[in-house]
Amino acid sequence: AVMSELRLMIGRIAPLPATVLVRGETGTGKELVARLLHQNSHRSGAFVPVNCGAIAPELLESELFGHTKGAFTSAHHVRDGLFVSAHGGTLFLDEISEMPLELQVKLLRALEESRIRPVGSDREVSVDVRIVASTQSDLAELVRERRFREDLYYRLNVIHLSLPPLSERAEDIRALANYFMKKTAAELGLPVVRLEDQDVRNLEQHGWPGNVRELRNVVERTLMMGEFVAQPVSLGKAAEGAETDSAYPLDWTLEQVKRAHMARVLAACGYNKSAAARALGVSRKTLERNLGREGAGA
Repeated sequence: AVMSELRLMIGRIAPLPATVLVRGETGTGKELVARLLHQNSHRSGAFVPVNCGAIAPELLESELFGHTKGAFTSAHHVRDGLFVSAHGGTLFLDEISEMPLELQVKLLRALEESRIRPVGSDREVSVDVRIVASTQSDLAELVRERRFREDLYYRLNVIHLSLPPLSERAEDIRALANYFMKKTAAELGLPVVRLEDQDVRNLEQHGWPGNVRELRNVVERTLMMGEFVAQPVSLGKAAEGAETDSAYPLDWTLEQVKRAHMARVLAACGYNKSAAARALGVSRKTLERNLGREGAGA
């Protein structure tokens, strides 16, 4: 019912020029919502996504607004920037909460005036861009903590869409699993693996910390193995009992135990590093530093 209402809302607001803020946990489909908004907007330009947390803060301004030749040491050529690339279309600012405060001021001005100034230029460029932003954080709380600009928050939050976690949508799991099964089987050229009722019940009982992305990973593993592969053990159950195969050798150091536990939690999260870091109560950088190459995930 929640997703049906969300689809109706997307259809209603897609043709409008209003800025949209999408909130949801990692793996819930925020970019998919942004793409649906663009596809139903009738805008002729491109859909341009950018993850604000995946680009170094000192490079993000140039990535968004472009730069002139010689604007900084490595600026050997003129770069238009993503606002220009999305002219007439939609710019999807994923994880907007990761944008540095000083850049938030310039983004607000671009939204208010529909004009941008490339780095190193004294001239402004007019742009026609519809903004869809996403976050898995509570922006209102970040505003109270002075980690996000209040004026930008209200400018982005014209229309707010919330995506529920998969754990609150157990009734959708059968349909989603079957959809991913057919789609992935066609992509990989593999026969569909039939999911029995008990298999679906197993899926419905899982906590899904990695949400829909984790479910898709389970389906892909099932296809490649040719039989149903049970989802990773729920994080809440992983510490229960003292099963022999889950115990760590007594001669291991505390550091080895920590690394092994992090690796198990990462696997339980469908190898989604952001979800695993939240489950462990550490930063993503701490997780990556401890696991090294083993932490190569989403």
